[in-house]
Amino acid sequence: MASIYICTECGTNLNLQTAHLFPPDFYFEAGNKGTLSFSIVDTTKFKFEKEDKIRPFFETLNYWGIQRQRTKIKCNSCGHVVGYVYDDGPPLTGSPGQLHMGPSQVIPRLPRYRFKTKALRITSET
Repeated sequence: MASIYICTECGTNLNLQTAHLFPPDFYFEAGNKGTLSFSIVDTTKFKFEKEDKIRPFFETLNYWGIQRQRTKIKCNSCGHVVGYVYDDGPPLTGSPGQLHMGPSQVIPRLPRYRFKTKALRITSET
């Protein structure tokens, strides 16, 4: 049984695959609350818009900053913001990091496509 993810604004099928969904207990620096995170998306269904704001922001208690650089994910049909792209996915390499102390920000990371659950309507396909 597969899930179909639909934009709540216009009803367009966003073609998100459950196989690319990160588990709900998978840890990310930017948190998971009220979101679903995917490793791969169909880029033809979305518009991507860079956002660069200089003001304090807090994602979680341990994840904050002054300058927020992220990419908005908008539905290609209606332009509604459905989520954001973050660069805190799994590391691109299997390298143990600097001084073998684990992955750090020096190691490039895969993008994580984080969708707001309020922006998606999830139905089941039988």
